[in-house]
Amino acid sequence: MIYPRLRATKPPNPDLDEKIRRIYEEAADIRQDSARGAAALLRLCVQLVCIQLGESGKNINEDIGSLVRKGLPVEVQQALDVVRVVGNNAVHPGQIDVDDHEDTVEALFSLINMIADRMITHPKQVAGLFSALPASIQEQIAKRDGAKQP
Repeated sequence: MIYPRLRATKPPNPDLDEKIRRIYEEAADIRQDSARGAAALLRLCVQLVCIQLGESGKNINEDIGSLVRKGLPVEVQQALDVVRVVGNNAVHPGQIDVDDHEDTVEALFSLINMIADRMITHPKQVAGLFSALPASIQEQIAKRDGAKQP
């Protein structure tokens, strides 16, 4: 064992809630020793991401379904479900054995960041740029789109 360990996993998206980033980091810390444990922690990250996106967090499958009904892009739904299913199978007997598929676990880290980029970072960036437009322009756009004025 080499100390300190080298971590090849990319850091978590900074727009994720602090609790999610801590769990993601914990998963990265144990990935070499327990792919199964890392997958289970990343599944927990998905549940917490659903909460960050406004869902209850009580049932991850129902939360994803609710996000789909609200217009969740298909690729984000699929990413959420991949992490959910692989994470579930990591702790329950299933058809996916993550201990034999380290690449799968590494992909889960990428999926968490992709979900955060698509659902949190990009909307935040666009909203920041839009809010910098002059108020008169924002009013014209709202009028064009039939949006109610604040």
